[in-house]
Amino acid sequence: MRRTGFVWNEKFAWFELQAYGGIVRGGVDSMQPDRHVYDPEVVRRFRNLIDATGLLKKLVDIPARLATGLEIGRVHTNGHINQIKIMSSLPTGGEPGDNAPVPSGAFEIASLAAGGAIAAVDAVMSGEVDNAYALLRPAGHHSRPDRSMGFCIFSNAAIAGRHLLDFHGVKRIAYVDWDVHHGNGTQAALYNEPRALTISVHQDRLYPVDDGFVDQIGEGAALGTNLNIPLPAGCGAEAYCAAYDRVVIPALQAYRPDFIIVPSGFDAGAMDPMGRMMMHSDGYRQLTRKLMAAADELCGGRIVFLHEGGYSRWTVPYFGLAVLEELSGVETGTSDPHLEYHKALGGQELLPHQIEAIDAAAANVARVPLPA
Repeated sequence: MRRTGFVWNEKFAWFELQAYGGIVRGGVDSMQPDRHVYDPEVVRRFRNLIDATGLLKKLVDIPARLATGLEIGRVHTNGHINQIKIMSSLPTGGEPGDNAPVPSGAFEIASLAAGGAIAAVDAVMSGEVDNAYALLRPAGHHSRPDRSMGFCIFSNAAIAGRHLLDFHGVKRIAYVDWDVHHGNGTQAALYNEPRALTISVHQDRLYPVDDGFVDQIGEGAALGTNLNIPLPAGCGAEAYCAAYDRVVIPALQAYRPDFIIVPSGFDAGAMDPMGRMMMHSDGYRQLTRKLMAAADELCGGRIVFLHEGGYSRWTVPYFGLAVLEELSGVETGTSDPHLEYHKALGGQELLPHQIEAIDAAAANVARVPLPA
């Protein structure tokens, strides 16, 4: 059993967006309003399942705190931070970016999410816990230094990474983003940073449609430190495991980070409304094992998962439970009622066109800079 930290604050579930009609442009006067797909019940049900199984009592509570202006400012411009403050103070909020509404009061909750990410990495660095999962909301991996995107306000993972580099003096960090959407905000924040390896495994041209390609490998002194693995729609656990075995793990072994951060979105799941992948809870369990083994080999087990997307109220809690069982070494005996159906879906096996996409990404592993 490992000491696994867990970050949660009820205010994360108070970040609630209004009527929504999908990724749309222009007027929507012909569309009946609908509940927003980024439903706070997803994270609340995740937390409640962890509680109901008894696992929550075996985790180490890590209180979230507000990130300071200095901490957020390591990643974001003053203009962006001030714009969020202003919109957050308005009775109806605003929307400064691409599909990134800022509801009233959002600045405090977004600062709490960024601070929760920092608290998680601090707890691992201090030895209070061996690893951690931060169940954050709003998500962060789309937020660029100068603007919000994709339901994300502040780039939680990038902020936590900068904290490791600039406050703790960690020499090399690595990100492995398994959200179904490209981690464009994390990439943008660290594209010129040789001390950070950013890896994103995502559905090809899903969101953003103009980012996340294999030829984006970093620049300047950071050349080779950005790896994108854009997978074709329809990939299941076998394709994801192959991408990790062929690209992710070899890249980590070449780079040899001192700390691993996993932007953990569960929208690659088979029933998610925002992706077209076929991952299941056992697939996430396998990927967690691979990442933990790499962390044990390379950086003393120092690994933190920071929650991102995932929009199925039914399945996300079971994906999260699988990850937390692996992180903690605690088996709750709770079965995923969706798992056998997901495993039986046609196309779960590794297919030739998926191998081709993985091969294209694997060619960039040789560019990853080795430690000095």
